[in-house]
Amino acid sequence: MASRKTFFTTDPALAPILDELRPLEPIFHTPDFGLEPADFERRTAPDYWEVGASGRRYGRDFILQALADSPPVNATTARWRASGHALRQLSPDTYLLTYSLRQSDRLTRRSTLWQRTLAGWQILYHQGTIVSANEDDLAPS
Repeated sequence: MASRKTFFTTDPALAPILDELRPLEPIFHTPDFGLEPADFERRTAPDYWEVGASGRRYGRDFILQALADSPPVNATTARWRASGHALRQLSPDTYLLTYSLRQSDRLTRRSTLWQRTLAGWQILYHQGTIVSANEDDLAPS
């Protein structure tokens, strides 16, 4: 079994990529990701899907429509706090970014599959899992 330290580390060679991806999270909620429908379309792969905190699966069309119907909160102005970012390279252009997100009393663990394309960074998949509100983050950023 891997130690906690090993699990949460990022290969130092990936630090520049982590620096590019960190400001794009939480997805749909940061100016760097984009806060407009055209940004969401550009940043999501055509076959994007996600698993929400409820455990339900959502496809790209559903997510894009939900975002159009109810514009997302800006994480900065809402004072959400992301921490414990870690990055793992899965293939030459695909990366797994994991982190924790504190939204008031709600703590979630987040994972996003990112792919570098000719058009820029796109998300392939995302998942958020609720953690007990009393549990602290396990690793600092």
